[in-house]
Amino acid sequence: MPLDKVAVVGLGYVGIPLASLLANRGFDVYGLDAVRDRADMVGRGDLPFKGEEPGLRELLKKAVRKGALRTGTSLEGLRDRDTIFVCVDTPIDPSKRPDNSRLEDAVRNIGKNMKKGALVVVESTLAPGTMAGSVTRILEKESGLKVGTGFKLGHCPERVMPGRLLYNITHYDRVVGGYDKASTRRAMAIYSKLTNGKLHSTDLTTAEIVKTAENAYRDVQIAFANEVALICEKLGSDAFEVRRLVNTSPFRDMHVPGAGVGGHCLPKDPWLLAHSGREANPRLIPTARAINDSMPFHMLDLAADLLREKGLRLEDSAVAVLGVAFLQDSDDVRNSPTVPVVASLGAARSLRVHDPYVEEFEGRRTTKNLEEALGGADLAIFMVAHKQYSGISPAKLKKTMRTPAVVDGRNIFSAEKMRKAGITYRGVGKKVS
Repeated sequence: MPLDKVAVVGLGYVGIPLASLLANRGFDVYGLDAVRDRADMVGRGDLPFKGEEPGLRELLKKAVRKGALRTGTSLEGLRDRDTIFVCVDTPIDPSKRPDNSRLEDAVRNIGKNMKKGALVVVESTLAPGTMAGSVTRILEKESGLKVGTGFKLGHCPERVMPGRLLYNITHYDRVVGGYDKASTRRAMAIYSKLTNGKLHSTDLTTAEIVKTAENAYRDVQIAFANEVALICEKLGSDAFEVRRLVNTSPFRDMHVPGAGVGGHCLPKDPWLLAHSGREANPRLIPTARAINDSMPFHMLDLAADLLREKGLRLEDSAVAVLGVAFLQDSDDVRNSPTVPVVASLGAARSLRVHDPYVEEFEGRRTTKNLEEALGGADLAIFMVAHKQYSGISPAKLKKTMRTPAVVDGRNIFSAEKMRKAGITYRGVGKKVS
């Protein structure tokens, strides 16, 4: 019989949609977060982040309104839960090694408070070997129970991304790793109520490898696209036309080049896989990471070229940076490629930072007024393809800016139309003419 009392530990981009969906699928949900303001906000039915998240705000409000979701910071709320989901951040440290401090704190507190027979499912992305290692060890030590007999254990790594949080949870296939068959069955019984996608059962370590490998795969593919884009710039071709034609060949799927890779997953998960597999001496994954990390600096090189072409110095120029989130139409700034760009442009006479969803970035207030950001600017650097930016015409840019010069990191504009409008233009993967 399906379990009905669950807890979700960590109310962020993963935990909030998971808790909201569980609460609307017949479960009694307790959402736990270490930050009181966040727990209270979610408990009132309000999302603590902005951006377009179809259906999520309504689903959260519905869950709270009908009393199926309550939130708090008290660990006592875990004691009667049949299933506990762990959705906390698992970042890397400056040396690119896993930083499991938040995970271990969460697991330690769960171990001290969970009841016998509970199922613990970790959705956080982990370096392979973490579930069978530190997670099991801490839970057993703090609870005094043995995994398998005293409690059940599973790992079902999330597959969400900002802008598609609810859709991904309800439509994507899920990989469910279990300590044993009983753990797997119990976890799959719950996830079968959440997604229309297929459920794939496996062991704990394989589930960890799958999640880190799928994101490493994407990171490598983006790095390939970025390297082709750099080649196209030197050879005078358009990387986006090259991509279109490459993908007419069967079994080819060249990804989209751009100003850099951000977010919580792609800059981190490949390193988790490489860390656990370090005895295999991985070489491709670190190389891909280096290429993608270099793209914001390539944007700065393009910007410097434009300023030189215009006979301007950075310290005498007004520069507008458009977009600071890592993803279009989101407020998520985690590992944003815009960080090094803004930091490197600090010597500009005037630096304006615009984003329709983000209030503050790297200690700097942003503006939501495009006229204010672009007015009198000598250079505009587009880092994110927010929908608002695609509506800017070349004529408007020329009219608003003092020196109409644009660096396009997301293929927002047509190079031909920009040049016909008299705008000096550079873009990632675009030929210079």
